[in-house]
Amino acid sequence: VIFSGNAWAYSHDPETYVVQGFPYGGEAGPITEGLSLGETEVVMSANVDDKFSALLTASLAIEDGGAVVEVEEAWVEANALPGWLGAKFGRFFSAIGYLNAKHAHAWDFADQPLPYQAFLAGQLRDDGMQARWLAPTDIYLEFGAEVLRGDSYPAAGAANNGFGTYSLFANLGGDIGASSSWLAGLSYLNASAIDRPSGNSDDPLLFSGDSDLMIAHLIWKWSENGNWKDRNLVVQAEYLQRTEDGIYSGISLSPSVYKVDQNGWYVQAVYQPFPRWRIGGRVDTLSSDNPGSMFDGTVLAAPPDDPRRFSLMADWANSEFSRFRLQMTRDEAGPVDDNQWGIQYFHSIGAHGAHTF
Repeated sequence: VIFSGNAWAYSHDPETYVVQGFPYGGEAGPITEGLSLGETEVVMSANVDDKFSALLTASLAIEDGGAVVEVEEAWVEANALPGWLGAKFGRFFSAIGYLNAKHAHAWDFADQPLPYQAFLAGQLRDDGMQARWLAPTDIYLEFGAEVLRGDSYPAAGAANNGFGTYSLFANLGGDIGASSSWLAGLSYLNASAIDRPSGNSDDPLLFSGDSDLMIAHLIWKWSENGNWKDRNLVVQAEYLQRTEDGIYSGISLSPSVYKVDQNGWYVQAVYQPFPRWRIGGRVDTLSSDNPGSMFDGTVLAAPPDDPRRFSLMADWANSEFSRFRLQMTRDEAGPVDDNQWGIQYFHSIGAHGAHTF
């Protein structure tokens, strides 16, 4: 079981937060202001038999004053396929990019970078199937593909008879001496949307069309002589580029053809100078073409300046099962520049699987 909570403050009302040119969908957006209980995750996993394993993650959250139980993940994985093949089926986080498949308690910052929020509504999770092939080489080389139902942003409406999203990904990595390791990857996502809602929930924008996303990531990790416990440094960066081609409509917007190229990136570094303590910094930004004069005066119009944020964090972990984090963010992505401060905690009890690279 994983427990989490936040105490967050803003210099401007987060209820009015919007990123011009990038109407958020799904669960993207600012952390709840004030004191709040985060998601409580109940995780169960085990081997089914000698060829299969399974995992269930149930999320318990408070929404509009009431308790909500959601099946966050429920998948079965084949572990003993021939030819270094692997397969997963059920509900899972897509393996595109680097951050997408990581649970919130494994993030280095309290929120996802701007490109993930704008292009993936934070994280892409859907029902589907995934296949992977791990090459029998000295370096780490992996290829994979997914087909998903298409109910989750940037898709919507389970288009193509419930086969609405496809992805491809490849990862390459290795070691540099005894102290460093690296990982690089490329991903492609194609999502079909039918009346995908975003923006103001009282006057939502509806998008029908195709969303294509490319992601490149690069991660470098260092720990002296491989001693991760005492001192380490992680530098990671991702670049995301999206093309959307379709039609936007809404209560206050007549159906209009929308075709635009957008991109975003983030770079972050997290350093552990001695056991239990870490400090880190992150820069994340977005950029968009002008979709046309028909969208002037709407949230879809191109922003006058590229949205960006600057974040600093410091956290303390008493053990691998507990962590407290302090984060400060200068947000220049919304309608007005905003200063944000927050405290976050994570605690877990019971057995918990190791995190990925």
